[in-house]
Amino acid sequence: MSLREWAQREVALACKREKPDRKEGEFDYGCACYESALKAFNSLLEDGHSGMSIGYTKQILNRLIDGKPLTPIEDTKGTWEYVHTNTKKGCRVYQCKRMSSLFKDVYPDGTVKYHDNDRIICAETNSPDVYFTNNFISRIVEETIGEITMPYFPEGKPIKVFVREFLVDPKFGDYDTLGIHYLNHDGKKIQIGRYFKETESGFEEITIDEYLSRAEKMVKS
Repeated sequence: MSLREWAQREVALACKREKPDRKEGEFDYGCACYESALKAFNSLLEDGHSGMSIGYTKQILNRLIDGKPLTPIEDTKGTWEYVHTNTKKGCRVYQCKRMSSLFKDVYPDGTVKYHDNDRIICAETNSPDVYFTNNFISRIVEETIGEITMPYFPEGKPIKVFVREFLVDPKFGDYDTLGIHYLNHDGKKIQIGRYFKETESGFEEITIDEYLSRAEKMVKS
């Protein structure tokens, strides 16, 4: 059996399991995805890929699917598009034309800051499979791993940060206490251990003792 025949049989079995009663010509979203993947696989075979070359091509395809550039991004003319002026931060905001999640802030004194909305994702320690993004947490994490500099070549997978949020004072809404515990980066676990509480003027860093005291109050309440 050829590789092409094997793949075709696997997709047929998957589609049958996805929708056993599917009639010929009937559209099914799950089956359409399997069949689309088969088209891409057959295209690779037609180009003569196998072994190492198909693996290398897969890496390239995965980056394109994920919206990540194939070569490093540089801060050159024509790479950025003006979006708006952030009056609160006092800077002009530009979006990268090559990567929609990448932005740069340009301040009047010439300072430039870059931020990638997809670089860092967060998860609660008690719900590690549910991810979200948080700009404040991302800024704290970058104090540990470093800010984005040019040229920039984003990693294939985002950096995962594990945190715990809870509420002590109901007037602050959903949560007013934050513990940023550790992150996973390049397969390594890096401890952060920074803790914050919300005040009338924003988040303020606190000691681990105060964090644990607030956690105890939350449990009792």
